[in-house]
Parts: sequence; structure tokens; C-alpha cells
Amino acid sequence: MRWDIVWNNFDYFLIGAYPEGPLGGLAMSILLALGGIFGAFWLGLGAGLMRMSRKRWVRIPAMIYIEVMRGTPLLMLIFWFYFLAPVVLGHPIPSTQSSLVAFIVFTGAYVAEIVRAGVEALPTGQMEAARGTGLSHFQAMTYVILPQALRNMIPSFVNQFVSLTKDTSLASIIGVPELMLAADQVNNRVLVAPMEIFVTILVLYFIICYILTSISRRLERQLSRYQARG
Repeated sequence: MRWDIVWNNFDYFLIGAYPEGPLGGLAMSILLALGGIFGAFWLGLGAGLMRMSRKRWVRIPAMIYIEVMRGTPLLMLIFWFYFLAPVVLGHPIPSTQSSLVAFIVFTGAYVAEIVRAGVEALPTGQMEAARGTGLSHFQAMTYVILPQALRNMIPSFVNQFVSLTKDTSLASIIGVPELMLAADQVNNRVLVAPMEIFVTILVLYFIICYILTSISRRLERQLSRYQARG
């Protein structure tokens, strides 16, 4: 067993070649997941609200986006943005940025469904009561419906963040220096400790995902107690 190789390269697994070189490793995976879930939240919020619109010209494009993205493999979407976007835009896009855009667009479709489910789970009387106070539909959604729905969506958002954190490993296929690529680079360099290297990577992914899952479960318990008191 060559665990000394893991120990000697552990900082590379965590931060890549930083500060002498670009940031990579686990830090890059976490940054991709954070940027992806942040962008996907706003994209998904807009798409989810559009899908609930009574206007067909608003609802149908959102439905097409959501269904197409949910039916498309993430790896294929990463390839699309990395290889096809430069043809459309006329200039190359760095692998990190193209993978981040793919994560946002892909995850946004799932966030949209979370938003839709969260809003529709509220009693229909909430909207009627808000409109009865003189609020417009937009004001009622902004000040009454969404604050309640978003609170209930938090555990689902955390679960989606866990899923996206694992999915960042796919970015290694186009050369993004995240955790999986860091492990592969070390393994190709030493060629004597593949089991030790990839077991270490597995443990690092597990720790991050376990922490996030624990946060999600705690939030679910707190929301359950809050709803019981309400």
C-alpha cells in the first residue's frame, strides 16, 4: 500500500497547483457547484414561474426548456457548450466557464420543477387572500407566495446541490482541473497507487456530500417543527 503518495499529493487534491498555478482539485469542484447552484436558482426560479403562467406564450417555452434539459444527459450538454458554443459565438470558451454554464442550464431545469412543486403545494387560498387585500398577482407572488414556498424548498435545493457537487466530476472530460482530473493526473504520473488515490477521492466526495446531506436533514426537521407549531 502506497498511502505516502496520497499524503505527498494531498494538497494537490485539495487546491490543485494553486498558488503557483490555477486553482483546482476539491476547491474547484466546490466552486463549480456553488456557482452552478447559484446561477441555477435564478434561472430555475424564472423558468418555474413561467411554467405556471396562464399565458401560453410564456408557459410553453419554459416547458420546452425544462423537458429538454431534464431529458438530456449532462455530459452531452457539457460537450455542446464546449464544442458548439465557440462555433456560434466565433471564439473559444474556456473549459471552466463552459462547464459552469452547462451546470447552470442543466440544474436550472430541476430547480424550476422544485419551484413549481413548492408553489403548488401551498393552499390555493393563499393567492386569493393576497389578491383580496388589493395586491396584484405579481405583488402577491413576490410578497406572500414565494417567501412561504422558498422556505419549504430549502431542503430540496440542498439535495440538488449535493447532486451537482457529484456531477462536477464530469467536467474533467473537457480538462477542467477539478478533483477527478487532479486524481487522474496524479495516478498517471505515479502509476503505482491507483486504489489508494481513488479511494481518497471517494472519501473526499463522501465527506462533502455527507455534510450537505446532514444540513438538508436538519433543515427538514426544523421546517417540520415550524409547520407543526404553525
